[in-house]
Amino acid sequence: MIRKNYLDRINDSNKPYVIYKKTKGFDLYTDFSKKIILNNRNIKEFLNTKFKLKKNYKNTDLLIGFFGYELLNNLIGVKLPKQKSINFPRGIFYKPESKISLKEDLIFQSNKTRKIAKNFKININQNSYTKIFNKFKKKIRSGETYQIKICTKYKNKSKIDPLYFFCRLAKSNLAPEAFMIKDKNFSIISCSPENLITKKGLSISTKPIAGTLRKTKKINKIKALNFFRNNLKETKEHNMIVDMERNDLSRICVPGSVKLKKEKYVEEYKDLYHYVSLISGKLKKEVENIDIIKAMMPGGSVIGCPKINTLNLLNNQEKENRNIYTGSFGFIKFNGDMRFNIIIRSILNYKNISEISVASGVVIDSNAKHEFNENFIKAKALIDLYK
Repeated sequence: MIRKNYLDRINDSNKPYVIYKKTKGFDLYTDFSKKIILNNRNIKEFLNTKFKLKKNYKNTDLLIGFFGYELLNNLIGVKLPKQKSINFPRGIFYKPESKISLKEDLIFQSNKTRKIAKNFKININQNSYTKIFNKFKKKIRSGETYQIKICTKYKNKSKIDPLYFFCRLAKSNLAPEAFMIKDKNFSIISCSPENLITKKGLSISTKPIAGTLRKTKKINKIKALNFFRNNLKETKEHNMIVDMERNDLSRICVPGSVKLKKEKYVEEYKDLYHYVSLISGKLKKEVENIDIIKAMMPGGSVIGCPKINTLNLLNNQEKENRNIYTGSFGFIKFNGDMRFNIIIRSILNYKNISEISVASGVVIDSNAKHEFNENFIKAKALIDLYK
């Protein structure tokens, strides 16, 4: 089967499908036999599901989808106040019956006419951002939090072809946790760089990202690494997040097994460099799926720390529901293995409204103007798709 033709056919068929980045190329899942829409009432039942493994185990014996931000808060006992909402589902998982392997170079040219708006409206301007920033600085000084992430949203009204956007994004800004979902009334396109959970048997790992530097012609990976190592603010932020995610893993892992496998290295993307570490551990035998999700989600690197107190501060400040942003996308295999990212660098297109959410971290040494501008850097690769 020629994969290019397959992309054309599946996009024209209007069948829902999911594409997820793997080590080399992508996996496309479709022909869904089940679609599970999650809410605060059925999430625990979903996570406590016991899967029956057949002798002829298939590569489609899994559930793939996402947990939204609100759902994950509720799961760990953090209640959100009433916020402005577009009533997008809190989580959706699919049971695929078909899986197609695709090469790294996704070739697709949309022949559909779409109405694409070039300009975006931001929900928090620089003055409003600075006021929130200063409030959180006081919370840091009083010891209520040590680091906190302010979310800003870019929105416009556009009817897009998500596969066309995703193929362009994969070519210009390929990320290790990239994915897309196309369903009947929504799509999600993401170039997320951050893996939150990789579980195989009793082995588990997480890859926190904390530290962002804008790319220029004068800066390469070596210079970026030197910048991060010599920048007190970036180093503090990274250390705090690594410590928190080590602590999250320690709750579900064998004592002494949690190790910093790879410390403070740089990953390169289209418009920026990131400061990254890799942490691994060995799960306790009695740990269930629900224990893993509750311990690790929402991912600390996009929230701040300490997690629960910081979530409460964020939720009481933010006026709009985050929807998918800082939730998690991935799969749970019927044998118990799982892989989940953190949903960042993503476009949610729902009812022909495009929503791009980003966030930057506030620590005691932060500068409001710098962090506000950093948010735009993170959103730029996605905004450029509309030009």
